[in-house]
Amino acid sequence: MLLITRDLPPDVMARARREHDVCELRLQGPFTPQAVLANLSGVNAILCTPADRFDAAMITALPASVRVIATFSVGVEHIDLEAAAARGIEIRSTPDVLTTATAELALMLMLMAARRAGEGERLLRAGKWTGLAPTFLLGRNVSGKSLGIFGMGRIGRALASMARGLGMPIHYRNRNRLPPELEQGATYHADDESFLGAIDFLSINAPGGEETRHWLNAARIGLLKPGAIVVNAGRGSVVEDEALIKALRTGHVAAAGLDVFNNEPDIHPGYRALENTVLLPHIGSATVETRNAMGFLALDGIAEVLRGV
Repeated sequence: MLLITRDLPPDVMARARREHDVCELRLQGPFTPQAVLANLSGVNAILCTPADRFDAAMITALPASVRVIATFSVGVEHIDLEAAAARGIEIRSTPDVLTTATAELALMLMLMAARRAGEGERLLRAGKWTGLAPTFLLGRNVSGKSLGIFGMGRIGRALASMARGLGMPIHYRNRNRLPPELEQGATYHADDESFLGAIDFLSINAPGGEETRHWLNAARIGLLKPGAIVVNAGRGSVVEDEALIKALRTGHVAAAGLDVFNNEPDIHPGYRALENTVLLPHIGSATVETRNAMGFLALDGIAEVLRGV
């Protein structure tokens, strides 16, 4: 039996029902471990989401019948991998299928933040637009500006490819330098100072975890050019909120486009008060095509484990 914690796209749910006896919890809002633990009789596979925290205590409480936990996400920060390994429970995720959708969203955030699209949309909906004026909602060009990518994995490289179409020189900061065929002419920086000082736009596409936690702090923000624009479609934990909010208030960072946050969905209230922010509710992979692909990949992983592949 397969336990699915939350509603998934219709095509994914239809396939799951064809292939398994399914227990559908349809959880809403915060994760409730008790709801999962009360419905595990006969369950040998769990399909969860990043909103569902399988910490060590939760995994210890799972019955011996559970052989695999698949997560509807690339990241697995919400699962205690050591505890799962100790129980012999395999973990499956959904890498490589959301690259294009997330890169498209990062590019959209760049364009929206630079052209003050969020401000304009809010003004129009509020009925406060009084007509054209030469100084009305002046934004900044994106074309020809330097883009810095922090985290040059698949999503970062896809974003770089899109940005080249706008004539943007690409700079990147990565754990390791890429081979030339993956760099595609991008400039590698081995240190934060040279990287941040060279760019007009910073896109955060790095994974989460302790290695990158609060990487964008006050000191690194100070290395950015005055008026730089920051976008984050990677992980909220990479940004130190207080530091970025202060820089947005002073104008050192001209604007920010954010799709991910610390402590989602309870984001720092300081962001909401800033007109120079574009705030989206973690929809980087939210296309029908991508979400279906994620669900199918998770089901593939479950099938592999249960078949003993």
